[in-house]
Amino acid sequence: MRYADASPEHLYKLLGIYSVSLLAIHLLLCRFAPDADQLLFPLCATLNGLGLIFIIRLDASTGKELAGRQILWTLVGCLACAVFLLFISNPRSLARVSHIAGLTGLILLALPLVWPQPTAADARIWLKLGPFSIQPGEFAKILFILFFAILFTQKRALFTIAGTKIGPLSFPRLRDLAPIFLVWALVLLIMGASNDFGPALLFFLTVLGMLYIATARVSWLLIGIALTTVGSVLIYAVSDKIQQRVSNMRDPLANYYTIGNQLSESLFGLSSGGITGSGLGSGHPELIPLAHSDFILGAVGEELGLFGLAGVLLIFSLLSSRIFRIALRASHTYTKLMTAGFGLTLTLQVFIITGGISGLIPMTGLTTPFMSAGGSSIIANYIMLALLLRISHYEKSSS
Repeated sequence: MRYADASPEHLYKLLGIYSVSLLAIHLLLCRFAPDADQLLFPLCATLNGLGLIFIIRLDASTGKELAGRQILWTLVGCLACAVFLLFISNPRSLARVSHIAGLTGLILLALPLVWPQPTAADARIWLKLGPFSIQPGEFAKILFILFFAILFTQKRALFTIAGTKIGPLSFPRLRDLAPIFLVWALVLLIMGASNDFGPALLFFLTVLGMLYIATARVSWLLIGIALTTVGSVLIYAVSDKIQQRVSNMRDPLANYYTIGNQLSESLFGLSSGGITGSGLGSGHPELIPLAHSDFILGAVGEELGLFGLAGVLLIFSLLSSRIFRIALRASHTYTKLMTAGFGLTLTLQVFIITGGISGLIPMTGLTTPFMSAGGSSIIANYIMLALLLRISHYEKSSS
């Protein structure tokens, strides 16, 4: 059934399922985590609802029938959120499994390399399980944050004190750098083999931010910038995909009928939307390829205008500020770094996506948290939300 022809009763049923799922999480929070941050869940639910509105709107134009699937994935995400809220009473207990989490994350990243991929996929990032397909990289992101949170907690003294002083800066010893170099190289190799570099960029910038928070040493930032630069140059030299995206960013209209079509249509939509937008349902965001996924913010900018897009970004900004507030108040280094890692990955992801849809930086293929269509992303984000809620509740109730 096409959503253009769907009855209002059908849409009300979908929205009813969505509302009941969110209500169930709210009731669980009232019962099992009453001291959790009171803004985290409403902000995420607002973003999820806005994304759903635009997916329904895009379905009406394209007939892709993604809204029902998105609500199903939201229900699964809420169930995952409920499980983590119920069974992780002390977030510090995750430290015991964080090393295993890092190994599991590497395995999840590597699995698509040996798994049959969809014929239309230009990157090996999918696991097809019966009628469903998932992106294991979305869950690996959370596992890596857990791993590096415990690594930096255990090695914090070495990273902060030991090292060689060069001028005003103190650089770490090579043996202290080895674990970070190893994981950096493995992730880069896996992402290179899968032809998907956006998550690698997000991962490395998140880890770099966590390391700086743990040590407050400028030398680590310099090392991280150097590694990022070297990695970017190497990837650009060997990847036709990255070369095309950089060329597309510089002049999308030169390749309008091929690789430049997506960004060109996004820029046209943002331009036609202007300050106040064309109005919900009055624009043509369906002309943007993957408007329901990678470019959903482009659809928001066209139909709600600069004001609407700025409002969405303000919600993300408020969400990020609440997460970093929890990190600041955390009494244990492990939970502090884990929370900061979640805040960094959310902030960086939104920044990279916004820069991509506006042509300021090359597109990376990342999805907008809580808004883009896709099961892996929505489930992983709800798991992350559950951990943040549990951390905020634990820190406040135990203080």
